[in-house]
Amino acid sequence: MNEELFAELIAQIKVGKQLPDAIYLHKDAFDALPTDLSQFIPAVAKAVSLQDESWNLVKLFKKEFRLSLLHYPNFYSDSYPVLRQSLNVDLSKLTHKVTSYEASDNPPILHRKETMVLPESEHYEHFITLTQEGENAGLYENSRLIGFQRSWENLIARHGYELVDGRLFRSSAVAQVEESGIDRHKTALVRHELSAPMKTLVKHGYLEGSYSIFDYGCGRGDDLRELEAHGLDALGWDPNFQPDSDKVSSHIVNLGFVLNVIEDQDERLEALLRAWELADKFLVVSVMLANENYIAQFTPYKDGVVTSRNTFQKYYAQSEIKAYIERSLQEDAITVAPGIFYIFKDKLEEQQYLQSKYKRHHKWQQLTSPEPVEAKDKAKLLVTQNQELFNAFWNTCLELGRIPANEEFGQSDKVRELIGSHKKVFGLLQEMFDTTEFEQAEKSRKEDLLLYFSMGLFEKRKPYTQQPESLKRDIKALFDDYKTAINLAAELLFAIADTELINKQCEKAHQQLPASLLNEGHSLILHRDYIDDLPLLLRVYVGAGLQMYGELDEEIDLIKIHITSGKLTLTAYDNFENSVPFLVERIKIKMAEQDIDFFDYVDEKRRPPLLNKHLYMTGEHENYKKQLSFNKRLAKLMEFEPTEETQMLRAEFDILLDKQNKQIKGFTLSGKSQC
Repeated sequence: MNEELFAELIAQIKVGKQLPDAIYLHKDAFDALPTDLSQFIPAVAKAVSLQDESWNLVKLFKKEFRLSLLHYPNFYSDSYPVLRQSLNVDLSKLTHKVTSYEASDNPPILHRKETMVLPESEHYEHFITLTQEGENAGLYENSRLIGFQRSWENLIARHGYELVDGRLFRSSAVAQVEESGIDRHKTALVRHELSAPMKTLVKHGYLEGSYSIFDYGCGRGDDLRELEAHGLDALGWDPNFQPDSDKVSSHIVNLGFVLNVIEDQDERLEALLRAWELADKFLVVSVMLANENYIAQFTPYKDGVVTSRNTFQKYYAQSEIKAYIERSLQEDAITVAPGIFYIFKDKLEEQQYLQSKYKRHHKWQQLTSPEPVEAKDKAKLLVTQNQELFNAFWNTCLELGRIPANEEFGQSDKVRELIGSHKKVFGLLQEMFDTTEFEQAEKSRKEDLLLYFSMGLFEKRKPYTQQPESLKRDIKALFDDYKTAINLAAELLFAIADTELINKQCEKAHQQLPASLLNEGHSLILHRDYIDDLPLLLRVYVGAGLQMYGELDEEIDLIKIHITSGKLTLTAYDNFENSVPFLVERIKIKMAEQDIDFFDYVDEKRRPPLLNKHLYMTGEHENYKKQLSFNKRLAKLMEFEPTEETQMLRAEFDILLDKQNKQIKGFTLSGKSQC
C-alpha cells in the first residue's frame, strides 16, 4: 500500500463520519470499505503489535498517509463514549505513537455514532435517537464545544438538561447556592486548539523538538495534551487540576493567562518569580488585555474585577504588564504579541531570536550561467564540472551576505579540496557570476543587523558581553567592529524623530514599493507584505512601533506610517480579498507617549468600508484589474476620488448604495431586485 493507492481508496469511501480532513468508522462497518483497505487496516494494527481488543474505531486521514486506531471500550453501551487510547500511525515515516487518556479527567468523547456504523446495525436507530435529542436541545450548534467530556457536560447543563442513564432530560428547578470567595478553577478554559502563547512558540520554531516545555498553571492540560501528542517533552502543574505534579526546570516555561486570575498581589508576584526560576532559556508570560470601557461592565474587586462566573480578572494595558514584568524580574520583556511577552534568561538565545525576527531571508533564484571560460583555466573548469556544489556555496554567500566560515558551509572540505580557501572560491565565483545579487544580499543583511541593533537600543537592552560566533562574523565583515555598528544604529534610531527626513523617506518608499498610498506630508499606507521592502529608516520607524505592540499576525492588513506625529496605525479587515473589505480593528501606536489605543468594530453596522483597495495591490495581482475597474465605477457612483484615501462611515456607504438602488456582488455593482 503506497500513498497514492491509500488516497485513491479513501476517496472511494461513502460511509463513516465524514469530516473535511478525515473519516471515522467502526470496525464493524469495514464490510463497506474497499477490500484492500479493509484488509490493510487490521494488518497495520498487527504490525504495531496492537491487540484486536485494544481498538474498535479507525480514523482515516484524507490528505495524509496516516491513520489512527482508536479504543472506545463502551462504544455501544455509552451514549457518548470516552476515548481510552489512540494509536497514531504515520505511514509515510513508518512511525507510530500511543496516547492514553485512561487517567485523564477530561478525555475526548464521541457523538453522532450512527454515522460510524452501517444502517443495518441493530444499534443504528438508537444512535439516531440520541443524536436527535442533542440537536433538539441545541447542543450541536457549535461543534468546537462538544469534543471533550467536561465541556460537553457543561454545555448540557447550560442548556437546562441533565444526562440520566445516557439520555437527556430537562433539569428540575434547583436552587442555586451563592458561593463566597473567588472560584479560580472556573477560569481554566477548555481549549480545542493551542493557546495564543503556544502558537507564538510554534511560529518561531520552539516546538520542533529541541526544547523542553513546562506549563506553569496549565489548567485542564489541553496545551500539554496536544504537545505530548506531537512527541514533545512537555510537563505542567496547576494548583486546581494538577496540584500533585512536580514543578520542573525546563528550557521554556509558559505562564499563560495566570497572573490575571490571581486576586492576591503577593501571590501573583510569587507565581511570576517561581515560573522565572524554572526557566533555563526563557519565560513566556501572557495576560488578558482590555480597555476601561470593557472593564467597567464588571464589579470592581481589589485591583481587578469579579466576573459573572464569580472569577477574578485583572485586565492589563500593554504597557502596564510589560512594566510590571520588567520591574519584578529586573529583565527586559520582549513584546511578541498583544499581551504576550518573552523574557530571556539565556542572552545568547535572546540574540538569536531577535536576529531571526529582523532578518529577511533570501529568496533563491536560479543562478546565471558561468561566463565562457578558457580550457586552460583549471579552477573555472572545476567550478563548471561541479556546478551543484558551487551553486550551493554561492547561495550560502547570498543567505549570509558574506563569505561563510568553514563550519557554516556543510561541504567546505570539498570546495577547499577542489579550489582552496573560501575566500579564494568566492573571488573566483565573483568573476564567473553576476555579483549584483550578492551586493544586494550584503546590503540587506547589513540593514537587518542595523534594525536589530536599533531595536535593542530602543528597548534599552543592556549591551551583551557575549555574542554568538555568527554575529561576530557578521559584525566584522559588515561593520569592522561592534562600536561602529552600534553608533550607526543609534543614528538611525534618533533619525526617526526627524519628520522632514521621515517625509523624504516616505516619498522615496512610495516610488519604490510595489503598491502604496502617499498622503503628502501626512502618512504613507502600505500592505503588511511590503514592510521589508521599506527603506531602512522606515523599517526602524515601524519596528519601534511594533516593539510596543508585538509581532504582526496575519489578521493585520494595512500599516499607516504617520509622518509628523510619531504614530503608527495598524488596521485589520473582515476579508481583505473582498472588493470592499470592512474594518474590524484599528490599533494606534503612539510612540512618543508609549501607549496603544485599540478600537474594535464588533458591531458590523459600524464597520467603515475600505474604498480604493486597488491602491494597496500590485498591478500583477490576479484581481487587480477587476478591483480597479470596480473602484472606478464605485467612485463615480458615490462621487469620491479613486486615487485618494477615502474615509466613509458604514451608514453613509449603505445609504449611498440604497439611493442608487445598487448592491455589491463580488466585483460588480448590480441593481437590487424589486419585490
